[in-house]
Amino acid sequence: MSLLIKNAIIVNADKMEKKPQDILLDKGKIVKIAPSISEKAAKVIDAKNKLVMPGLIDMHVHFRVPGQEYKEDLETGSMSAAKGGFTTVMCMPNTRPVIDNESIVDSVIREAEQIGLVNVIPIGAITRGQKDEELVDIFEMKKAGCLALSDDGKSVVNSHLMRRAMEYAKMADILLIQHCEDPLLSNGGVMNEGETSTLLGLKGDPGISESVIVSRDIELANYLKTKVHFAHMSLKRSVELIRVAKAQGIPVTAEACPHHFTLTDEALKEFDTFAKVNPPLRTPEDIEAIREGLKDGTIDCIVTDHAPHSQEDKEVDIDHAPFGMIGLETSVGLTVTELVKKDVISWTKMVDLMSTAQARIIGLKNKGVIKEGYDADITIIDPDKEWEFKKEDIVSKSKNSPFIGQKLTGQVSWTIYQGKVSYSAEK
Repeated sequence: MSLLIKNAIIVNADKMEKKPQDILLDKGKIVKIAPSISEKAAKVIDAKNKLVMPGLIDMHVHFRVPGQEYKEDLETGSMSAAKGGFTTVMCMPNTRPVIDNESIVDSVIREAEQIGLVNVIPIGAITRGQKDEELVDIFEMKKAGCLALSDDGKSVVNSHLMRRAMEYAKMADILLIQHCEDPLLSNGGVMNEGETSTLLGLKGDPGISESVIVSRDIELANYLKTKVHFAHMSLKRSVELIRVAKAQGIPVTAEACPHHFTLTDEALKEFDTFAKVNPPLRTPEDIEAIREGLKDGTIDCIVTDHAPHSQEDKEVDIDHAPFGMIGLETSVGLTVTELVKKDVISWTKMVDLMSTAQARIIGLKNKGVIKEGYDADITIIDPDKEWEFKKEDIVSKSKNSPFIGQKLTGQVSWTIYQGKVSYSAEK
């Protein structure tokens, strides 16, 4: 089915068009971009006063499939992603059972394709069962359809095993994503170690638990001349280490989440389990470092770490509540409100952080750019729309967000995947 977008202000990572353009989509591709297109289409969208971007990509979500579908399943996760403006998401493997073999990868891909709202790419584990003892068959995982491997939720702490994983990943041309946490240093901490944790009497996780793994893997990447990607950076020191590594030409990339550039550890003062995340919320100094890292390119992309949990899971004391918050439906609003509208980043930089850079890091061809011949994955946002994030409007199966009730600017109007509308705010 053909689709014509009229009056589009196109925003790519390298340029924001000054004059409106029309965009014709057909058979899943962008077939024509011109000031005016007269061809008839099965559906027409008027994007006047909207910004039209390449479909957003999130290379770090949790859809809880297989094994914990009561928290999220592929359908509700896809709906949440589409509402958030995402056309491609990559789901982490810390499921039950762990995504560590070809059959599980295949089942996730097949089910997501049947749903068809967004492109869902499973991330395989680095070690079998995420036990940090034995590598998965990396070549098998690549053949099955994984573009990245991670033990997210845990680090690969065994340095020898991480070295071997990086060597095999280089041969297989697959990305390794490292969750940076030394468990002997975090030692069961439930929030950032500091003044607030002391006042609350809660066990703290020191920032060094993150930066120690960042530092080690930078050294491995330098020694092996191979790439590694750092998940959900939260710490000023980590940003400093990555900045120096990049200046030295070491092939590392990194990501950050909206909650790590918006919330401090004081969000837990009321013992709000929705604000319990891993890595934990840090300090104002860390927030400023994350923002500066996003601005200057030290941090390559914005991801959500969308981590759904049921009400029952979170309605326990903070020591026993699971880590994580949902994030797909607030990512655009938080990024626009906290970064774009405050002149931390431009609209073009936002597109790079939330689409183009991720396509490049993952190796997704024909995505991340609005260009003739590229995939018809497009996100249209109303840049000045003010809205409130309400619990009753959440389409994720879980509602665990500390941002409920917050007023934001910048809202997704349409999400188009493979040339078809997968979300419309009008409905």
